[in-house]
Amino acid sequence: MGIEKAKLHLKKWNKDSEVMIFDTSSATVELAAAALNISGNKIAKSISLYDENNDVILIVAAGYRKIDNRKFKDEFGLKAKMLAFEDVEPLVGHPVGGVCPFGVNSQVSVFLDISLKEFEFVYPACGSANSAIKLSISELEVLSGFKKWVDVTKGG
Repeated sequence: MGIEKAKLHLKKWNKDSEVMIFDTSSATVELAAAALNISGNKIAKSISLYDENNDVILIVAAGYRKIDNRKFKDEFGLKAKMLAFEDVEPLVGHPVGGVCPFGVNSQVSVFLDISLKEFEFVYPACGSANSAIKLSISELEVLSGFKKWVDVTKGG
């Protein structure tokens, strides 16, 4: 189960107890923002895309940002192609609505989009469609095991 994998990952930094579980869905930016009573842009959404080997590029970006196809192609050398719904959980390790950069499968490469840098704290999901954790940007860097910062989204 995705949330257990995420919590096990976060436990290495004693952050597993900080995972918030909601009585309602937080599967979309809007629902997560409502559950947390914050601006949707502070939701650190995870966008799952195929790489050239059909492994996964996971872009963590500010909530309302969308992938800019030109920037993505310039950064990664390929066209942005979202994972098919049925591929998300087997390839990433978390279900749709709970995808996060914590406890992902080994073939997933995590990248943080610079859109997150405008916030002191962001709220990524934690492996389920009703969870989140509040993290500073420096905490997100450490806990996500990201490869590098990228600029692949359209302006806010």
